[in-house]
Amino acid sequence: MKQPFWTEGKMSDPAEQADDKLTSQEALCLKDMGATKDPCCSTLKMFIVALSFAYFSKALSGTYMKSAITQIERRFDLSSSLTGLIDCSFEMGNLLFLVAVSHFGAKLHRPRLIGAGCLLMGIGSGLTGLPHFFMGRYEYDTVIQSSMSENISISPCLKDQRQQDVQDTPLTPSLGTTTDCAKDSQSNMWIYVFLGNALRGIGETPVTPLGISYIDDFAKAENSAFYIACLQTITLLGPMFGFLLGSMCARLYVDIGFVDTDSVTITPKDARWVGAWWLGFLVSSVIMLLAGLPFWFFPRSLPKQGEETLMPTGPQEQSGPPAPHTSKLSDIAKGFLPSLKKLLGTPAYFLLLCGSVLKFNSFIGLLTFKAKYMEQQFGQSAARANFLIGVLNLPAVAVGIFLGGLLMKRYKLSVVSGAQLSFTTSFLAYLLVLPQFGIKCENSKVAGLTISYNGSTAISYEEHTLFSECNADCSCSAREWDPVCSENGITYMSPCLAGCTNSSGSGRNTVFHNCSCVMCSPAESGSLSVSLGQCPRGPACGRSFTMYMAVSVLSSFVNSLGTTPGYMVIIRCITAELKSLALGIQTLVMRTLGGIPAPVYFGALIDSTCLKWGVNKCGGRGACRMYDADMYRVIFLGLITCLSGSSYFFIVAVIVLLKRQFKEEGGKPADPPHTKQDGQELLPTQREKEADRAADQTNGQF
Repeated sequence: MKQPFWTEGKMSDPAEQADDKLTSQEALCLKDMGATKDPCCSTLKMFIVALSFAYFSKALSGTYMKSAITQIERRFDLSSSLTGLIDCSFEMGNLLFLVAVSHFGAKLHRPRLIGAGCLLMGIGSGLTGLPHFFMGRYEYDTVIQSSMSENISISPCLKDQRQQDVQDTPLTPSLGTTTDCAKDSQSNMWIYVFLGNALRGIGETPVTPLGISYIDDFAKAENSAFYIACLQTITLLGPMFGFLLGSMCARLYVDIGFVDTDSVTITPKDARWVGAWWLGFLVSSVIMLLAGLPFWFFPRSLPKQGEETLMPTGPQEQSGPPAPHTSKLSDIAKGFLPSLKKLLGTPAYFLLLCGSVLKFNSFIGLLTFKAKYMEQQFGQSAARANFLIGVLNLPAVAVGIFLGGLLMKRYKLSVVSGAQLSFTTSFLAYLLVLPQFGIKCENSKVAGLTISYNGSTAISYEEHTLFSECNADCSCSAREWDPVCSENGITYMSPCLAGCTNSSGSGRNTVFHNCSCVMCSPAESGSLSVSLGQCPRGPACGRSFTMYMAVSVLSSFVNSLGTTPGYMVIIRCITAELKSLALGIQTLVMRTLGGIPAPVYFGALIDSTCLKWGVNKCGGRGACRMYDADMYRVIFLGLITCLSGSSYFFIVAVIVLLKRQFKEEGGKPADPPHTKQDGQELLPTQREKEADRAADQTNGQF
């Protein structure tokens, strides 16, 4: 059989001749009939499609975890610091196997390792949502829970049992309560959420380094950067859909499908509301399992793109870089410490690493608790907060990253110019955070917490302020959180603490009457009745929230403009042989010093602003019901600005060092000392590949 004209002069295996169907596919892809082109549906391109879907899936599941933090906190009655620990378990699991997989994975079957990683991530996501099916129905405290469908008058203020519970409401559980709680399997169910998230982190380990290296080994040099850029673009869709999925699940009641939702008396804006947090984890688990299936069918190695010879897979296994495969472990170990010493001894790299750690701490804290900040400061529901982040902030970030890369390519920015652009955009975004200190809503008016019963403003963390002369004859408990709203705009923690003696209506339409505490600051209508739920925020708060979102989206866009130039700086400020080590050390340090501790100490400081703690089944401290909004804003934004502001001292020092370095060497700023003038087209492509690699590793938490 005569060979097709485009394969003349090439060696082919007589045992495997190209059939007519394959020849037709290749022929359709030829623009120039005299040149060799890649097949439209080559194995490598199919691998890139599969890897793109895997990247999308892992980004979706990671951001869904961020969006479900509030729901997990309320369902398991946890503090913010403990939910922060659960959130950072992903980084813990990832770091356990990151070095081993990165080093030994290239010697094994990389596509199957990626498939195994996707399988572990799918199992981890499923394990995270599994506790819902073993915890029974969600129960929240309410005086009308036993009379949902009956129009029976309720008397919250029982004057014949005065002061029965006022004095016996310790926040620490008794010995008997502790014993009963120890037998309750639900008390520690959050551990499965922790383990599931850690397992997801372990599964993510091979996806990033092995997927990128597989493309890099078998793609043309000029195509590799484009393929990796496509991966990054598709990955950006994952966080957007993750927050949208979180918004949808937060709108659904946690026990949807198991209880009559008409009997639920709380709304998504209530501090006791728990959405269907488990549903999103099951959805992401299925998506991740589907994403991993194609990788089990890809070969261990491929012929180099453009050099396909139709030979069996076996002989091609040596087509990858031979050095890492044939090097002895002892030789690698001997060269590691000197290379690490040389890398950390590079002043520009070390200072940039310090600045990146501080900036990453700020970013992780903001991403983890941004939705919760919108809930507490502006009275938004978790569903709406997640929705707005998904449709406003994240698209702005995607556009900013794209335009930043376009600027870098269009104007051929040097390493110094790239550092200056990254610093300028980041600092402008930092300045946009400062006005957010003044964009606020006043604390909700809650009697005994933020105002006194006579209406004067006073913040109190003490339990005794919950009681007053107006409810002194009622047997109320300080543990209760069943808020009711009066027409005067004041919220009372429970109908009992409002001094109400009877009610009308049923379910969520229940209204309590003859409330003695409302008399202390009556409404203009003179009504002494209260209705279920906290009082809504005023129109001024709505305007403040609109302004906050506008500033937040603008800040996200401006900050993302410098993302790509910033990654390029860390690639070009060091010698070529240390690039891989530099990226690995950066990923390790940022996740260890940023990804793990940031959610924990952010959560702990947020906990310090809690005004009213819930009580769990064991009688101990549960999830926070209400925060001091002013203190929350100062601590949350203050921590972000302090961390980000400190990082700029290091970044400025890096710019000064880079200017001095290139000036002393007399080279063009665009050409690092190790760059040669020959191969100008290849080296920029390689830099772009390394930069994209760094971007993917840094965002590996998603």
